[in-house]
Amino acid sequence: MQVNLHETWHIRTVEIPSRLVLAPMAGVSVQAFRRQGRRFGAGLVCSEMVSCAGLQHGNERTLGYLRIASDERPLAVQIFGSDPAVMAEAARMVEDAGADIVDINFGCPVRKVTKTGAGATLLDDPDRACAVVRAVASAVSVPVTVKLRRGLENGSRACLTVGPRLVEVGAASLTLHPRSAKQMYTGTADHSLTAELVSLVDVPVVASGDIVSRAQAQAVLATTRAAAVMVGRAAQGNPWALREILEGDHPEPSREEVVAELILFMRETVRELGEHRATGFLKKFYGWYLGHERFPRAFKAELTQLPTIAEVESRLLAAAPGARFVLARLEETLPQGDEVLLDLPISIYGGG
Repeated sequence: MQVNLHETWHIRTVEIPSRLVLAPMAGVSVQAFRRQGRRFGAGLVCSEMVSCAGLQHGNERTLGYLRIASDERPLAVQIFGSDPAVMAEAARMVEDAGADIVDINFGCPVRKVTKTGAGATLLDDPDRACAVVRAVASAVSVPVTVKLRRGLENGSRACLTVGPRLVEVGAASLTLHPRSAKQMYTGTADHSLTAELVSLVDVPVVASGDIVSRAQAQAVLATTRAAAVMVGRAAQGNPWALREILEGDHPEPSREEVVAELILFMRETVRELGEHRATGFLKKFYGWYLGHERFPRAFKAELTQLPTIAEVESRLLAAAPGARFVLARLEETLPQGDEVLLDLPISIYGGG
């Protein structure tokens, strides 16, 4: 069965124009990444996870701000924490800021998060998990969604008992990454669990994990009956993967297209984070964009050694002079002057 990935679906009143969701990723999902994802066909994009404690205390370490631009909506802002009252207050701030959806992270396996009782740890404390969702859902009028893993341990089926309970207390949609927290990102995602979860709840389920091609997206949607698929690492520095998943085979992007998209991403990130933070933040993206045999490995390494972003841009344009014309066309298509600047500190855990 072929699923129409361009088909509209809903999370309560929020209309989502394609069956492709761009994952929240720490240290990746800045506004430039989300806007790019929407241009390449993602129906819903997500912020990286925001600490509810950082919001509550206005922690100076949560440098920077989350911005919402009109061309990235619908947007889910993801929060994490384990105190229901603090999470509810954070959700109110997110709603006031203009997010379309409040997403709660019950899936992060990183120790910095789990040692606080947040993230995937809450799958082992379903009563607290339910209390968090109930408090957040009661605090806001926008839909509340939850992203979860299968459980903490390999072979766990905790998601199948916790998931339906979360829906009962107010979750409007669930995203399941069917790996255990212990697995991190090793092994494979067991989407037979996704199919079981779909059969147990009456809200949309998003299938996350190992979605890197159109064939995999179609197979997962057909076998699980999930409402949508979530794409994460496959889209890092490679928005063309989103287009391929949605539309099928496309020619590989030219060197000029790759360089133009990278430079636009760099400029947008500097505008968002400032020159100093963006300089370090962007280094990992050079390898992601220029990989896939698009440029020599030595060239990617050279860029990471350049001291300023201006020098990186000059070097890129020297390598692909025609990119400046592609870039000019790209910039003409972007909305200008209509973004909203929000006093919402972003995650200290992702560094971006």
